[in-house]
Amino acid sequence: MLHTNNPIIKHKAGLLNLVEDGGIDALIDKSRRAPNLKNRVDEDTEKAVIHYAVEYPAHGQVRTSNELRKQGVFVSGSGVRSIWLRHDLENFKKRLKALEAKVAQEGIILSDAQVAALEKKNNDDETSGEIETAHPGCLGSQDTFYVGNLKGVGRIYQQIFIDTYSKIAFAKLYTTKTPITAADMLNDKVLPYFEQHELPMLRILTDRGTKYCGTVEHHDYQLYLAINDIDHTKTKAMSPQTNGICERFHKTILQELYQVMFRKKLYSSLEELQKDLDDSESLSPLRPFG
Repeated sequence: MLHTNNPIIKHKAGLLNLVEDGGIDALIDKSRRAPNLKNRVDEDTEKAVIHYAVEYPAHGQVRTSNELRKQGVFVSGSGVRSIWLRHDLENFKKRLKALEAKVAQEGIILSDAQVAALEKKNNDDETSGEIETAHPGCLGSQDTFYVGNLKGVGRIYQQIFIDTYSKIAFAKLYTTKTPITAADMLNDKVLPYFEQHELPMLRILTDRGTKYCGTVEHHDYQLYLAINDIDHTKTKAMSPQTNGICERFHKTILQELYQVMFRKKLYSSLEELQKDLDDSESLSPLRPFG
């Protein structure tokens, strides 16, 4: 044991002694405050809160407290949260995870509230860029990209579509960005390809631009989706990363294709540029994007 009045040396010597006595774990900060078990709710109340959290994972702590009061279980909102924290249930995703684990273990039949909560999570994941699909045609992602200004032609816009499961990409060039061009892209390239392989297109994810969103009666794109029985999912507002698969493709095709093509050749027509785009390896079905 080292004896000294220097506070720095004493502190370092104390740390060394801790390591010798208890190992590295002894250096981890530990709370000196012992839990006051008298302030904890009784076991039955705690079980009721946990059960309710799995039954209604979308309910917050205040609503949980109010609903349990109707059942004769009295616990405050802060008390509910304390119980959630002890059992790792403090947020919506963790409560859903506990529900999924219970379904896997016990094979219970989901209630309407539980089904709605799971569907809400799936929709939130999709609008946040977390996409999981089961087969080709389950979900396609569509977006518009400004290519540039072509002399003698004008502004060039690219409509792109990517199947989020197979990562097969389609692209077509236009001189305008309107609902009719967005619908034409699907009609000319996308749906014929999936019909050829006998695959239905179930749902399409787009941003909230006017070229994709509107009322069915007055919007060409929405009318086309309705005629072909395709569901429409819109991205989260002010969040381009929601449609991140398209954003990454824009960067890839700009760097690998357009920047190279425009250095090698002068284009005088949209058709000429479209032909080179179709012939490029970037859009080859043998080279899926992603």
